[in-house]
Amino acid sequence: MKRPAFRRKAAQLSAVAAVAALVLTGCSRASGDDPAPPAGSRARDLTYAEDLRISDAEQRLVARCMARHGFRYWTDRPLSLAESRPLGYVQDDVRWARTHGYGSRITAEEDRARLRNPNNAYRKGLTATRQAAYDTALDGGRQAEPLRTDVPGGGSVSKQTGGCDSEAERTLYGDPRTWFRLDTTASNLRPLYVGKLLHDRRFTAAVHAWSACMKRAGHPYPDPDAARQATREHPAVQTRAEEARSFAAETRIAVADATCAREVSLKSVGQAREAHYLAQLDGEYGARLDAYRQVRLKALARAERIVPART
Repeated sequence: MKRPAFRRKAAQLSAVAAVAALVLTGCSRASGDDPAPPAGSRARDLTYAEDLRISDAEQRLVARCMARHGFRYWTDRPLSLAESRPLGYVQDDVRWARTHGYGSRITAEEDRARLRNPNNAYRKGLTATRQAAYDTALDGGRQAEPLRTDVPGGGSVSKQTGGCDSEAERTLYGDPRTWFRLDTTASNLRPLYVGKLLHDRRFTAAVHAWSACMKRAGHPYPDPDAARQATREHPAVQTRAEEARSFAAETRIAVADATCAREVSLKSVGQAREAHYLAQLDGEYGARLDAYRQVRLKALARAERIVPART
């Protein structure tokens, strides 16, 4: 029974997967300065700060519920708002890059936090009977009812639901089956159009312009993913001095990456082209996406009464 210390989208992906994880428009976790949703959308997307507030509220609700069942539960130690910024294929925040590079130190701290997660140690210290009771209280244990729903493009997914996890979701999102169906749809639309986006002439032209800019800056990489991957070409275990040198190199490339992305408007081009392809799915999935956004806006209003915003 292991739970992640913090769920964060990082850009440690292949080229196709990286583009699929663009933090752009549509059903993405948009940043505070992203443009408005496409015309015709009846509900807006959340900013990543608002998304984090819902996640923090969910953790707080789980902790309260576990306490009622007689168990201790430690909420995740949150990162700062700046540290929690999701990184997509395009990262054009130069100031962020100067401080965090591509976020390798943030990721390392998250990994250490997962290893130190006090909930794991607490559960291990319980008797077998109490462990079973803990699992049942947390997520319903082995008796939890599975939810199943279809995935856009074919296939289906299921998840276990029960206990305090389910109670927290119900408090924030309402009916668990409806939320699971909406969330699954919103989270799985990109594979339906990512191939088109990868070969879109406007998008590839912007990537080529970015690459030319990077070459002039002394960093000859064909695309942002290649630049990012190059910063990870070092031993997994490093001395403090080696890590400092690696991070300095990472920061130099990340700053050039963000600078060039801004210079050629790579993010705005990607956003516009993704919105174009997402709009083509509106007839089949538009109503469900709008319902997804409406549910999340209601969840945000509830979360605002539970936890403060991150700073």
